[in-house]
Amino acid sequence: MIASLGMYELAGMAPANDRLWALIRDALRARGIAAPDALTRGEEAYWQAWQAPDLVLSQTCGFPYRAKLHDKVTLIGTPDYGLPGCPPGHYCSVFVARKDDPRRTLAEFDGTPLAYNEPLSQSGWAAPQTHAATRGLRFPAGVQTGGHRLSAAAVAGGQADLAALDALTWALLVERGGDTLALKEIERTAPTPGLPLIAAAGTDGEAVFAAVAGAIAALSPDDRETLHLKGIVRIAPSAYLAVPTPPPPAQNDAAP
Repeated sequence: MIASLGMYELAGMAPANDRLWALIRDALRARGIAAPDALTRGEEAYWQAWQAPDLVLSQTCGFPYRAKLHDKVTLIGTPDYGLPGCPPGHYCSVFVARKDDPRRTLAEFDGTPLAYNEPLSQSGWAAPQTHAATRGLRFPAGVQTGGHRLSAAAVAGGQADLAALDALTWALLVERGGDTLALKEIERTAPTPGLPLIAAAGTDGEAVFAAVAGAIAALSPDDRETLHLKGIVRIAPSAYLAVPTPPPPAQNDAAP
C-alpha cells in the first residue's frame, strides 16, 4: 500500500503532514479501508505512487491528472488552501522576477525565456503559457529546473529572469525567506482547479473523502496553519479536463 502527500512539503512541514496522515489513516481503517502506517517520500511518492494499483491516497498536479491519470485513478477531492483571489480548492501561478530587474509589468517581459519546473506542471508551465497567450505575449521555454523552489533560485541567482510558481508554494517560500528576498511578484494567472487527491481505480471515493475531511477538521490549528489547509472540496473531473493544455516546452523553446 502507498500513501504520499509530498506536493507541498517544504522545510519544517513533514511533522504536520505525518500527523495529518495519521488522522486520515485511522479514519480509513475505521471505515474498513486498509492504509499504510506511514507516508512514502522521495521519488517513489510521485509518478510511481500515482500509477500504483495499491495507491491509498496521494496528491498530484492537475496537468498530470488530465493528461495521463484521469481515466486510471479515483478522484477523491481537492484540498482548499484559502488562496487569495481563488475560489475554494483553486490556485493560480505567480510570475516572479528579481527585485533589481527594472521591468515592472508582465508585458515588459514579452519574449523572455521562462524558467519552469517541468513540462507537465500546471502552475509552472501550462497556466503561465495560457495566460501569456490571452495577453498576446510569449514566454519561450527557458531552463527546466526540476522544482518550483529551484525555479525561484534560478531567477534569484540570475540563471533566469522570469519564472511562474504555484501560488501556495510561493506563499510557503515567502514565509521562509531565502531566495524570495531577492524576488518580486509581477502578476498572477487566472485560477484553475488545485492539486487533487487521488486513489487507485475502484477506490470508494466517498469514504476516503469523508476520512480526509474529518482528519482535516481534527487537525490542530497549528498544523492547519503550517499546511495552510482549510478543508477539502469536490471539483468535478470535467473541470480539470476543461483546463487548456498549451504546446509543450519542446515546441516553445527560446531558439529563433
